[in-house]
Amino acid sequence: MSRIGKKPIAVPQGVKVQLQGNVVAVQGPKGKLETIIPAGIKFEQKDGHLQAVREDDSKAALHGLARALVNNAVEGVTKGWVRELEIVGVGYRAEMKGKSTVVFTLGYSHPIELPLPSGVECAIDPKQTRLSVSGIDRQKVGQVAAEMRGLRPPDPYKNKGVRYVGERLKKKVGKTGAK
Repeated sequence: MSRIGKKPIAVPQGVKVQLQGNVVAVQGPKGKLETIIPAGIKFEQKDGHLQAVREDDSKAALHGLARALVNNAVEGVTKGWVRELEIVGVGYRAEMKGKSTVVFTLGYSHPIELPLPSGVECAIDPKQTRLSVSGIDRQKVGQVAAEMRGLRPPDPYKNKGVRYVGERLKKKVGKTGAK
């Protein structure tokens, strides 16, 4: 039995949940999200909680997934999601161009412009080396942060590049000198 799927989802005050077929619409103080639920999983709403119920054991693999997707939507419209990145390297930096484009200078011959999708914001600190990607959709926030990291992943020898805050990196030993 799915341990995650069995957990009830607490619906906080001020959050409205509408169940329409295989779509769960969640509306809260930060916005509105719609989550498509796989076939064979249903949600029941009772006394401030949502419970994921599966038809039979053939849908066991999707039980926990469906519950996690709806829980992420509920958490997104109440608190929101944030992913933080840091840029390490001499001359490496990021800056905002308008409200929806981030421009990276990462040691290439040209600056890289990354447009932000709707519903995702980015804040850059005054030193231009820490970025904070935020939004209500966890998947969008994670995808944008992964694309930013992918522009210049951390180098294994000097650890220069774009990384998540708190990410632990393994540093490789360089070449040994000639004898």
